Amino acid sequence: MENMESLVADVCRVAREAGHFLKEERKNFSRDAVQAKRAHDYVSYVDRESERRVVEALRQLLPEAGFITEEGSAGWQGERYSWVVDPLDGTTNYIHDVAPYCVSIALRSRDELLLGVVYEPVRDECFYAWKGGGAYVNGVRMHVSDVPSLDEAYLVVELPYDAERYARTGEHLIHRLYGRVAAIRMNGSAALALCYVAAGRYDAWLEAFIGRWDFSAAALMVQEAGGQVTDFYGSPSFLEGHHIVATNGALHGPLLEILREALPAGM
Repeated sequence: MENMESLVADVCRVAREAGHFLKEERKNFSRDAVQAKRAHDYVSYVDRESERRVVEALRQLLPEAGFITEEGSAGWQGERYSWVVDPLDGTTNYIHDVAPYCVSIALRSRDELLLGVVYEPVRDECFYAWKGGGAYVNGVRMHVSDVPSLDEAYLVVELPYDAERYARTGEHLIHRLYGRVAAIRMNGSAALALCYVAAGRYDAWLEAFIGRWDFSAAALMVQEAGGQVTDFYGSPSFLEGHHIVATNGALHGPLLEILREALPAGM
């Protein structure tokens, strides 16, 4: 695909417009508008309207592409390219008026990521990358951290909604990492956590039972920023999966070793 940098700029514009919509709606947002998709996993008219706007704009940019979307407003019918859209990543944060939350958009072929854009409206940060072109935030090149060991690591260990299948793994990770690493955090947005790994703010992140719309755009950023992204078993073929580890590279092996001691059932 030619002129990828120009397409990325257009997608950044689309993401910014959707992000500004999210921020404005948050000023008068009511929890009465919230619906539960499943236990502790929520959606509102804001997610759906944001997705509608993003899909409409992306169709104009690349009419031949299909869609993989969180709220299901558009679909993929075997097209060569597909947009992967999360119109509001960090919905629970958004509902509680807590940052971060964001819009995430990726473009992929059948077997690889081509571009990724994540816009965070609270800090007005636009993260973006394209295959072979590097990763950036607001025009500044990103690179993963150079932290060499877990002892110094600032880690994000999210606990997914599926507590029944993940509780043993989550408890094991906390037990093994707490007191050994510099810090353990949870931020509530997979897309932004990955962006922060790419930017060197976090040293590593992992989460299970998430959708392709959660990680696709920002996973490319980690790769383009010099980091490593795999599934929980260390395979680089993570695009169709739902469990992801992203690190600065140096921490990948040690973190996978700890994770493998208590992998969730059914992975």
